[in-house]
Amino acid sequence: MSEATPLLAGRGLHKNFGLTQALRGADLSLEAGEVLAVMGPSGSGKSTLLHCLAGILTPDSGEVIFNGQRIDRMLDGQRTRLRRTVFGFVFQFGQLVPELPVLENIALPLLLAGKGRRVAIAAAQAWLPRLGLEGLGHRLPGEISGGQGQRVAIARALVTGPRIVFADEPTGSLDSVAGDQVMELLVSVAKEEHASVIVVTHEPRVAAYADRQVTVRDGRTVQPAVVGGAP
Repeated sequence: MSEATPLLAGRGLHKNFGLTQALRGADLSLEAGEVLAVMGPSGSGKSTLLHCLAGILTPDSGEVIFNGQRIDRMLDGQRTRLRRTVFGFVFQFGQLVPELPVLENIALPLLLAGKGRRVAIAAAQAWLPRLGLEGLGHRLPGEISGGQGQRVAIARALVTGPRIVFADEPTGSLDSVAGDQVMELLVSVAKEEHASVIVVTHEPRVAAYADRQVTVRDGRTVQPAVVGGAP
């Protein structure tokens, strides 16, 4: 691990939902250009940790620092802009807009950030061949496979040129073959774009694509271990 200041760090994070303690002092750091896997069983707090780091949730205590700034102290509008321009997201079921064709789903973050439609669509179009989606730009999400849908989600996450991609169980709804294809594309294309990646997963096969992994147990992080790279 480099001794340089991490790109993203969560320190002493606590988060409660009613009487349920989801995080109990979790710590995590992410280096620039790193692919990090966050592992743990269901209910361990790993997704809550991801959401706090991404500014989707605000921790009850502790701090989240991105590029020297306290995300946990930002106003809602500031965090929203951060998520639209600097962070990218890939979720388990893609969360594509079912009424929009593939091309517009990819362009959506740019449109929400105020880019002109022509510019946004042109940028989205450039991602189709990179992710094996040629000829699918005008299809609706319901007309493509689950694996193709996750490729669309990856393109949507990366189209803004984010510093960090947050992936929450990105292969959870896919078979092993499609899951491997999605992880290979996510990791390789993110590295080409110089983006860091945090992947939440309970699957060791998925975690093996990361440079390093951290385990979450009962809302706390366990000392990270170096892993060997893609299988």
